[in-house]
Amino acid sequence: MRRSKAIPAIAVMAGAALMLTACGGSGGGDQGNGSNGGGLAGAAVAKGESGDTYTAPKVSDIGPVTVSTDKPFTAYNNATADANQSYNTFALIQVLARPFIPDGNNKVLLNKDVMDSVDVTSTNPQTITWKIKKGVTWSDGAPWNCKDFYLTYLADSGLAMKPDGKTAYFNAASTTGYSQISSAKCQDDQTMVTTFSTPFADYKSLFGFSDDLLPAHILEKQTGVSDITQVTPQSSADVLTKVSDFWNTGWKGFKADLAPASGPYMIKDWAQGSSITLVRNPKWAGNPGGPSQITLKAIPDSNAQVQALQNNEEQVLSSAQPDSNAATTLQGLGSSGITYGANAGLNFEHLDLQLKRPIFQDIAVRKAFGECINRNELVDKLIKQVQPDAKPFNSLLFFPGSPGYADNYSDKLTASADTAKKTLTDDGWALGPDGIMAKNGQKLSFKISHTDIPRRKQTVALIQSECKAAGIDVQDDTDPNFLDKRVSDGDYDVALFAWSVPPFHSSSVATYHTGQGQNWNGISDKTADDAFDQAVKQTDPAAAVPFYQAADKALSETYSTFPLFQPPNMWAYTGDIDRAYFQSYFGALWNANEWQKPNS
Repeated sequence: MRRSKAIPAIAVMAGAALMLTACGGSGGGDQGNGSNGGGLAGAAVAKGESGDTYTAPKVSDIGPVTVSTDKPFTAYNNATADANQSYNTFALIQVLARPFIPDGNNKVLLNKDVMDSVDVTSTNPQTITWKIKKGVTWSDGAPWNCKDFYLTYLADSGLAMKPDGKTAYFNAASTTGYSQISSAKCQDDQTMVTTFSTPFADYKSLFGFSDDLLPAHILEKQTGVSDITQVTPQSSADVLTKVSDFWNTGWKGFKADLAPASGPYMIKDWAQGSSITLVRNPKWAGNPGGPSQITLKAIPDSNAQVQALQNNEEQVLSSAQPDSNAATTLQGLGSSGITYGANAGLNFEHLDLQLKRPIFQDIAVRKAFGECINRNELVDKLIKQVQPDAKPFNSLLFFPGSPGYADNYSDKLTASADTAKKTLTDDGWALGPDGIMAKNGQKLSFKISHTDIPRRKQTVALIQSECKAAGIDVQDDTDPNFLDKRVSDGDYDVALFAWSVPPFHSSSVATYHTGQGQNWNGISDKTADDAFDQAVKQTDPAAAVPFYQAADKALSETYSTFPLFQPPNMWAYTGDIDRAYFQSYFGALWNANEWQKPNS
């Protein structure tokens, strides 16, 4: 699953899925108004999709386009644990090619612009053969080929271990699926053959779906390695050190000579903390995109995004963290030619309790904190104006309407200050003269850390009031850069952010399995681990569901992470664009290459 400033698990979910966003999410579908005669549902289908494949369509030049989003792009390599986040993906979807891409409904499509085929060529052992289309190149002219796939396997498998036997050389956000590959071989420049030690049904989530298909030729040049395919997890320490050091740190931010493109667009400019500008990639294998230039601007305040749209300073607004006032304004602009849309994607806002903190090693404290949170109040005051049918979210692994969804949290997050008080007093906590619980000289006080998105500050304010009645002192810790490093370092008492989830259940393994790359708050539960281990071995997606259900329930009983609600995705666009749609995992730019003027 991926933090959505706003990472992959096993079965492709039918109708809904886990990016830290999938099929329209729960409840009600799309909300929308405006002048788009085709309707928002039609905009979720890519113009270039045919059956289970995608080919970029021929389109006309529409000139430059500006798009707003909540937070800025930070890293070209979005596959490291300390960089992985939604707002990198929102830009990189048009920059880095990948074998499979989803449409707005999270239907996974074979990318025929760069791939001839991806086939299961053996079931025992499971073997997948990836056939790359001839002539595909990076924007610097180097071939996009099997070496790039091999580098992804080497970095993301988690098999290259340092001499201590405990620490991986590569700081991969997720090893799920890759760690099950027993052999990855380049049969030739256009053919990668992967053999799995145990079956992995979500193989379509590998090699690029999570922005991890990076230029091997750049790494070779920077490290002096002549052929990356000759480097294995068992190579010498000096070789693995220089290769992993560059992969871990060399692609932070953007440097033009180190970050070529393989997709329809290439990065022209990056203003740190502000914007990223894309232009057409002249070496792109498919048809050129419609916009001649795309500027993706970070505007944390969605009301300011609305103002920019009204002033025609931008043509598309996209927000994974919308504000209810902004939604109200947009809903009234249909007569001005502005089309508005909102839906519940595959992402969910949640609270992670840092289990390294002594105060949260007391399960009574964790229980009481959950019991005092009123999620209905949060939804009513913060979400329903954007999505009227929104409800509290009650799972970590499943979305409402998908097979396997069960409510594991309504009996734990009960919105009862009295129940929370009793839980604490039964555990030896006592109410002090200041109205705050204390035990053994320690007050029950901690901070909730989050970014500067206005709705998150409002969330904390409501929780502060709700839990104060239970004698719990909650402090607000607003840090605009919280998701850049602190969250992945585990530097918090409680973290408030959203997970955005790709359409593969296996994404949850990296987050909730003991010792995995995105398990930042230290959750460890043997029942959940065992269930995950069984789930990822299933070849039938339906057979995996009971194991994921067992993991989901076991995790809820640790009282270590609390799902709050699905923050709706909100987008809008002017009459200068024929149609736009916020794809739940890849954002508004997922089909930007297809954008046209209306009626063109």
